[in-house]
Amino acid sequence: MAINFDAIRKKLNKLSGQNTKRDIMWRPAEGEEATVRLVAFPDNDGQPFKERWFYYNIGNSPGLLAPYQFGRPDPIQELINKLRDDTDNKESYELAKKLYPKMRAYAAVIVRGEEDKGVRLWAFGKQVYQSLLNIMLDEDYGDITDPKSGRDVKVTCSKANGKTYASTDVMPRGKSSPLSESPDKAKQWLSSIPNLDELFTEKSYEELEKIVNDWLNGDTTSASSELGTSRGESPVSASSDDDAPKASSKAGGSKYKSLEDAFADLEDA
Repeated sequence: MAINFDAIRKKLNKLSGQNTKRDIMWRPAEGEEATVRLVAFPDNDGQPFKERWFYYNIGNSPGLLAPYQFGRPDPIQELINKLRDDTDNKESYELAKKLYPKMRAYAAVIVRGEEDKGVRLWAFGKQVYQSLLNIMLDEDYGDITDPKSGRDVKVTCSKANGKTYASTDVMPRGKSSPLSESPDKAKQWLSSIPNLDELFTEKSYEELEKIVNDWLNGDTTSASSELGTSRGESPVSASSDDDAPKASSKAGGSKYKSLEDAFADLEDA
């Protein structure tokens, strides 16, 4: 059997502390403008971006990867379904709403001016996701991820007066351009896109069941210090205004006051 040198390099990087989430993830800095090139994920049913669904603010965990999205048994989703079926109880309906999973979208990016850091992952919410998809459907731009004729994207993160959270705007640059002037470099980047599934650990049915039961009973310690689904480090992204719910906990209180706060902790952990 032939030796897989790429696998050996990944293992070495992991053992040496390289390629942590903090290295892999990127997010725009508030008050600044950045230019990125989006790189489509391979083997993703033709979709340039990936989605992941997380249960948010259950106990002290910033996010718990929802197993149902992968077609696996999910005790929290089962609880949501039972609560929704209890149509005569308003309290059940309100609790089900608190438990609904939240979507996070991910794009692979090359950050211009930081090309030496290679391909990284950018996480963002619904508003930025919709904006990027609309740009790709605009015939004036088309496939902005194309490595030969795509376009760079300007990313601006700012907070308007009176707003609690910053918002992120995206705009394609005026001219099409190659991913890199060097075909070899472009090929290297395309073959080294980080594996999103290596960044988050899916908890077992029993672990999730215990976490949600402890939360319902007022004990939030079982999910604390584990960051729910994280394996390494973390950043988050964009628009804090997109679907940022108030903190919720049946037991009362939570350290995460917005969806952005929770995902920032999850992705930086």
